[in-house]
Amino acid sequence: MLNAILVPVGVIGVFGLVFGIGLAIASKVFEVYVDPRVPEVRAALPGANCGGCGLPGCDALASNIVEGTAAINACPVGGPDCAAAIAAIMGVEAGSSVKQVATVICQGSCENSPNRAEYYGEMDCREAMIASGGTKECRYGCMGLGTCKSVCSFGAISMGEDGLPVVDPEKCTSCGQCIDACPKAIMKLVPATQEVRVECNNHDRGKNARQVCKTACIGCGACVKACRFDAIKVENNCAIIDYDKCRQCYECVDKCPMNCISGDVEYGKTTAYIIEENCIACGLCAKNCPVEAITGEIKKPPYVIDHDMCIGCGICFDKCRKNAIEMRPNKVK
Repeated sequence: MLNAILVPVGVIGVFGLVFGIGLAIASKVFEVYVDPRVPEVRAALPGANCGGCGLPGCDALASNIVEGTAAINACPVGGPDCAAAIAAIMGVEAGSSVKQVATVICQGSCENSPNRAEYYGEMDCREAMIASGGTKECRYGCMGLGTCKSVCSFGAISMGEDGLPVVDPEKCTSCGQCIDACPKAIMKLVPATQEVRVECNNHDRGKNARQVCKTACIGCGACVKACRFDAIKVENNCAIIDYDKCRQCYECVDKCPMNCISGDVEYGKTTAYIIEENCIACGLCAKNCPVEAITGEIKKPPYVIDHDMCIGCGICFDKCRKNAIEMRPNKVK
């Protein structure tokens, strides 16, 4: 009777031991190595899984960062703090990055660009787009149905009284959800510090563009001629700003006849001032001033800035090695 119990138990025990050894060997043979930094990087990421980095989610981004196929600062949601934390894990420099925010490249409000028809379907820009490209006179303009607002996971977009989306730069994470959802491609990412922007997406010729919107870019090139830094050009009948070159001097804003380039000239523009006690009269500021607004003699401080000529580009500020120049706003709100 005892043998009848012990024998099956022994057999089962032997089988269990054999299978256990087999599984242990298999786990070593078929082991998939996971870099211990991957879960650390994943923990440092915000976990939004928004896809703003161009990958399916935060898990994929963490793996790519560790593998070296994605940048340390690839997460647009996490920002500089997230990049710094990941850099510490990876043992590298985070590098500098400017926050990007979504911007509406359109001023086609109901006043500026009236509707050509009434729309009674679902309040979704993508659905309205099917109906002959939407209801606006301008076929490139915002339809104002709020699809960008509805897809924003961070509550950064609201609809203004003029029927156009309004982006809260503090809440915007530059995830790109609104950009992907907009059928007219008028949502774009721009540096958060960039105040001078072309707010038009119309590619019709001047006369046709002017007929459908009061603030449409007519491709006249006045902004191109006004820019001293080759930062703006006209492509396909619409002006485009190269933000890497733009000095935000507001010259293009001043010259645009259609007011389609944003920027508060009165309050946004700055002027350079010499800090006399710091100036050593090295001449770098005068040498680099594109409008020759700075004069003086070498080694005879201080240099003098003609504020009527100064365009506020800030080149002298960048070039000064003695902190002898400061940029001051023309007016403070």
